[in-house]
Amino acid sequence: MQSTPSEVLTALSTLRDYIRWAASRFTQAQLNFGHGTITALDEAAALVLHTVYQPYDLAEAYLDTVLTLDERQRVIDITDKRIKTRVPAAYLTHEAIFAGLSFYVDERVLVPRSPIAELIEQRFSPWVEEGQVQGILDLGTGSGCIAIACAYAFPGAFVDAIDLSEDAIAVAEKNIKNHHLEDAITLYQSDVFEELPETHYDIIVSNPPYVCREEWEQLPAEFRAEPDIGFKGGESGLDIVIRILADADNYLTENGILIVEVGSSAETLQNTFPDVPFYWLDFERGGDGVFLLTAGQVNLYHQSFLAALS
Repeated sequence: MQSTPSEVLTALSTLRDYIRWAASRFTQAQLNFGHGTITALDEAAALVLHTVYQPYDLAEAYLDTVLTLDERQRVIDITDKRIKTRVPAAYLTHEAIFAGLSFYVDERVLVPRSPIAELIEQRFSPWVEEGQVQGILDLGTGSGCIAIACAYAFPGAFVDAIDLSEDAIAVAEKNIKNHHLEDAITLYQSDVFEELPETHYDIIVSNPPYVCREEWEQLPAEFRAEPDIGFKGGESGLDIVIRILADADNYLTENGILIVEVGSSAETLQNTFPDVPFYWLDFERGGDGVFLLTAGQVNLYHQSFLAALS
């Protein structure tokens, strides 16, 4: 039998107690994860620590500190809300961590979680020379997390960020302001490249919609709580990806690179263009389905990409 809130309040006292308790509740409720956390324990830790205004990297010794009755009640309430609503924890806390940076998020944008964060932290080494990067384009910026992380990683470069969603643009603007990067990042509301001025970039990076129709219909509640515009990539999942491939040639510098996350549609993409030497990147912290092409390769296979649009 599940304990009542009053029983939990009296039986549990420390941060460690409540993280363990919340993890057990999440497991019992068969929640789904994958929005910055991959296990019930990780999600419980993130949610509980945020609720009591503690950092995610809190020293373990502090886990044995005793919570006040008010703190305990707030943890119980947000744990119950996570279970009842089946929305990602980041929507309850309005915070997500990406590339070591904090971002405001809500239901207007996907929760930041792309493995591309690892590439940004490495400044896209060895694919570009850090000091030679002058322009970066984040295509499908959502919350603005990739663009903002790139602006920190390459303070001497200009960063442009595109999104079709007016709602996403509003969230990205909020995050750019929060990080005081208004002078470093320019936002465009655009359908892929359509409204973008004629500009060439050393790095074009994108985490576009890439989920095929069949996969979308099978996603669990937590993912379906996110805006579907960030997921749906058409019947095959590649509608937007192919448009990016077909037009990127006009926006890359001679030595530029194109990096695109296609996730579960990686095999479909490779089968669609069997002759294209997509370089599939590896990540130490996990994640896959991210390819890299050089500007020369994008140019070489330009006609193949154009043909796939028709």
